[in-house]
Amino acid sequence: MTVRISQLKLPLDYEKTPLAAHAARALRCAGEDIISVALRRKTDDARDKADIRFVLTLDVELRRMPRALPANCEIAEPDAPRALPAPRALARRPVVVGLGPAGLFAALTLAKAGLRPVVLERGKPVDERARDVRAFWAGGALDPESNVQFGEGGAGAFSDGKLNTGIKDARCREVLEELFRAGAPEEILCEARPHVGTDRLPEVVKNLRERIVALGGDVLFETKLTGLKVEDGHLRGAVAERAGDRLELDADDLILAVGHSARDVFEMLAAAGVRMSPKPFSIGARIEHSQISIDRAQYGGSAGHPALPAADYRLSAQLPGGRAAYTFCMCPGGTVVAAASEQGSVVTNGMSPFARDGKNANSALLVSVSPADFPGSDVLAGVRFQREWERAAFELGGGDFRAPAQSVGDFLAGRPSSGAGDVEPSYLPGVKYADLSKCLPDYAVSGMRLAIALFDRRLKGFASPGAILTGPETRSSSPLRIERDAGGEASLKGLYPCGEGAGYAGGILSAAVDGIRAAEALITDGAIV
Repeated sequence: MTVRISQLKLPLDYEKTPLAAHAARALRCAGEDIISVALRRKTDDARDKADIRFVLTLDVELRRMPRALPANCEIAEPDAPRALPAPRALARRPVVVGLGPAGLFAALTLAKAGLRPVVLERGKPVDERARDVRAFWAGGALDPESNVQFGEGGAGAFSDGKLNTGIKDARCREVLEELFRAGAPEEILCEARPHVGTDRLPEVVKNLRERIVALGGDVLFETKLTGLKVEDGHLRGAVAERAGDRLELDADDLILAVGHSARDVFEMLAAAGVRMSPKPFSIGARIEHSQISIDRAQYGGSAGHPALPAADYRLSAQLPGGRAAYTFCMCPGGTVVAAASEQGSVVTNGMSPFARDGKNANSALLVSVSPADFPGSDVLAGVRFQREWERAAFELGGGDFRAPAQSVGDFLAGRPSSGAGDVEPSYLPGVKYADLSKCLPDYAVSGMRLAIALFDRRLKGFASPGAILTGPETRSSSPLRIERDAGGEASLKGLYPCGEGAGYAGGILSAAVDGIRAAEALITDGAIV
């Protein structure tokens, strides 16, 4: 019999005592009654900074049940694996476009169902891609097809590798377990805020791809989708470009998982008459503080305790006029990096290794924008909006992919910066001190200034004058949504849009789950649930 202990609060040094002893004490049973103990969930409770605790959920296998279970204990039902739906017969192999989280898990689901997907990825394998990206960060040329946005692993491969999400779906656990089998740290199965880390993601991504291939799938790198073959309102194939040659694939079913930066694909879909709609997203900059200052703000006197992770934060506020401000993609002990995918543009993003041991903490500081803010009312207006500010930042940064940077003190005072404050910017390939109001909309600037003051009340030191802002952050999510019906299909039958690029996810885990859902809808030709 297995009993689940919830809300077990233990001190920071709880690991000095075996988990079985903690479990026996909680269950008020003898130690010899315990067969095994599994850590199900772990988080920290830092609300009382004088007494920070870890909060654990344990699954305890017992030889015999106690006479009575404490209030925080219950009989645990074993995890039943989700059954894969029986696939329908397909006349042709399905195609998956994109090898980010949504595409990887869509292709893996199809492969496990025996449908042998053909995967098209415009970029390079993750190891080659990493070399191109690092060369760009070191001051080399941008490769528009091999960068932070495009290539095996998608944009998530150069991020913190966060796996937290607000969605409630049994597929979340399935994704975590697949990632662990592919080489992700075991901690992701129990941590409340799991992450893989930039340094671990390439191996995980590669192992997932190799499993797809082992199950009969094919992956074609440096193969860019350029068109769709259509007959009587139904997809009949894909047109791609590979090594300068035109490639045609016959297919009745295609999962589109291209990510939020595939602007040429959005343009192609619009020209083909696929129904899409502009959607809200956000704009702002990355804000950097010293990691130790964030640790002290969150942990008080316990900051630096070896059992505590690098502290993070998540802040939000409603602004006058109806806009929202919030922090996003917080990267403890991380780095701000260039994430451009087009010439003549500057885009920032954040990443951190699994250890999160860098000296700076960074996060996006964003203000919401809506289609009413875009230049025009067509479906691509949000793309033009992003480009406008990315190109303004490129010019402001000196026209060589350096990013405009400004201290928080100067930003709040409305004056350009001439150098760093207490925090040295980590952005690669380097910054040019400037006035960020020159590359952000006025309402975003005023919203960010107000948000910094509001957030400082909740997180001491957030408004530190020596903190640094580097911008712009424009790729928080897709600027449009590819409409799909209850069966997961776009207005073009046989086309299954999914993930962040299609406007249905916001992060690695939710994108992976949406990829699975799209694949299952394709497999059954039924509703996407």
